[in-house]
Amino acid sequence: MYAQLTYFDGPRGPEQLAAADFAAKQRIAPAAMKVPGNIRTYVLRRTDGSEVVLSIAESEQALIDTQKAIMSTPLLPGEDPALLRGADRVEIYPVLEVFEHDGARS
Repeated sequence: MYAQLTYFDGPRGPEQLAAADFAAKQRIAPAAMKVPGNIRTYVLRRTDGSEVVLSIAESEQALIDTQKAIMSTPLLPGEDPALLRGADRVEIYPVLEVFEHDGARS
């Protein structure tokens, strides 16, 4: 199992966040869901608009294939590339341990 951390540094304003949310729901998530091996994704966002996306997959290759799938999607009508800056950095790590907590719900 592998994890990918994708960082979007802040601050990001309301227009940038709205554009990012639209892209994530309408273009990025559908492309990622078509790639076999993805397990789960968490989107973490602070009040300044900085964001970390944590993606878990069965293999490093699944994460790489997902990156390629996302980067190959054309912008949708109405998307403004000036509002969609790319990730500031992307890191991939092998998952060494998983701790399940009794009674916890995700």
